[in-house]
Amino acid sequence: MDLEKPLGSVIQGSLSQGLEVRLHPDVSVEEMRVGKFLVVQGTRSRFFCMLTDVSLGTSSQRIIANPPEPTNLFLQEVLAGSGTYGTIELSPMLMFTPTEKPVAKKKSSKLASYEASSSEAIELLPVKTIPSHFSQVFDASERDFRAVFGWEDDPHRRNFAIGEPIDMEVPICLDLDRFVERSNGVFGKSGTGKSFLTRLLLAGIVRKQAAVNLIFDMHSEYGWEATREGKQFSTVKGLRQLFPGQVQIFTLDPDSTKRRGVRDAQELYVSYDQIDVEDLMLVRGELNLSEAALENAIILRNEFGKAWINRLLTMSNGEIQEFCETKMGSKSSIMALQRKLNRLDELKYIRNSCPHNYVGQILECIDAGKHVVVEFGSQSNLLSYMLATNIIARRIHHAYVRKAEQFLQTKDINDRPQQLVITIEEAHRFLDPATVGQTIFGTIAREMRKYFVTLLVVDQRPSGIDNEVMSQIGTRITALLNDDKDIEAIFTGVSGGQSLRSVLAKLDSKQQALILGHAVPMPVVVRTRPYDENFYREIGDTAWEEMPDVEVFRAAEAAKADLGF
Repeated sequence: MDLEKPLGSVIQGSLSQGLEVRLHPDVSVEEMRVGKFLVVQGTRSRFFCMLTDVSLGTSSQRIIANPPEPTNLFLQEVLAGSGTYGTIELSPMLMFTPTEKPVAKKKSSKLASYEASSSEAIELLPVKTIPSHFSQVFDASERDFRAVFGWEDDPHRRNFAIGEPIDMEVPICLDLDRFVERSNGVFGKSGTGKSFLTRLLLAGIVRKQAAVNLIFDMHSEYGWEATREGKQFSTVKGLRQLFPGQVQIFTLDPDSTKRRGVRDAQELYVSYDQIDVEDLMLVRGELNLSEAALENAIILRNEFGKAWINRLLTMSNGEIQEFCETKMGSKSSIMALQRKLNRLDELKYIRNSCPHNYVGQILECIDAGKHVVVEFGSQSNLLSYMLATNIIARRIHHAYVRKAEQFLQTKDINDRPQQLVITIEEAHRFLDPATVGQTIFGTIAREMRKYFVTLLVVDQRPSGIDNEVMSQIGTRITALLNDDKDIEAIFTGVSGGQSLRSVLAKLDSKQQALILGHAVPMPVVVRTRPYDENFYREIGDTAWEEMPDVEVFRAAEAAKADLGF
């Protein structure tokens, strides 16, 4: 690929609708792919653009009415470039206007106005104008990518390479400091690699020490190891194997965790007195709770305090009748609530009481800079996942509000809380318009940035997330989506999102994603970084070969169990 060779000329366009470019006769339209990164050299400024559409044009309707025969290659070549041609649509994203004159030495038109002193930093600005007619369009060079997306070893920024452009081997970097300061999302339909993308991001945050992670791991994919999709069974390393000294696993199903060979996992239990009415509002659908049952739950909580569930589960029919007569409750609603709350006994991590403060132990890990993965094991059904996640996150929220208020009062840097990123899966279950007001995650998404807490939401149905919450998502990393409502939701609150819809709809089903938002200077399509042995060596604390064999460990655990240890 000749980067000095112009691809086409700008023939028309507008600031709102983008640019139309006619390709030169010697440029094949088949080389132009949606999502490609191109640059336009204007008279004064250089424009960084994304290719959003490709089309074919003809100079006469007679050609369409009477096309040349498939075997008449000579006539096809005669018409190419004059009678028939290719056009592309570009969406300008950033512009750069040099502040110094070009050097006297003659250079190609592509580079002439891009030359500045080596000590001058390139300031990329939002696009406020467009290039003139017949401005030339070029393939982006490595220098262009470096100017826009930086490089991973930049000493002044926590950059992390998330992938490469679809047609070049140049790293595309996220600014992790900007990434963690707002809530973010990883979206894509089932099977597009959302979990691998999320694992890449989490590993980058750990390696670059950009924040502390609290990961609610619904399917036990992020802590120790996960299964790689494919015909042959294989596994990939989780965060605990990559960073054994920096990641702690807590488990709500110790038996399942041991069977999978996870080492040093801490047990985690939740007691009835930690469950509030707000937690039940989130899982009302899974428990089939009526509005009347929840209203009576509030009456019970007001009467018995934190012990209200324990008290309710032990009440006889006579005691319920007496309670309703004195407290103006509904006997039928309270009896239905009692019957349905008995389902909570099926959850392995629920206890009548917990003498140990497990949530406090998680907070201690976070304060020490350790990343926490909460595994659910066999307790990964929606009722179990949503209940435990909401209970734990609500207590983390209260603790962080206190810490942040203390820091704002003392202004002592030692009191500044660790920046925390909370990762949740099936996010639309927590953030849908009907329940977002009752969940702690709605509060975190809307206002917790000022308290040093943000969300990383992972979901295949972004259309199910409340519009106000979606507008607060800073960076959106999106794999292939097919549903029009989901595609529309991705661009909620994004200026110029219409031009990117076709880009998102044309992604490959594997290892491609559209990244846009706060952590990147402009939208870009990437081939995501492989999560393999090379990645382990580049990012992990411990070499893969140095880790003790997992199967040996599992065999040893099984032998202990057989011997009664």
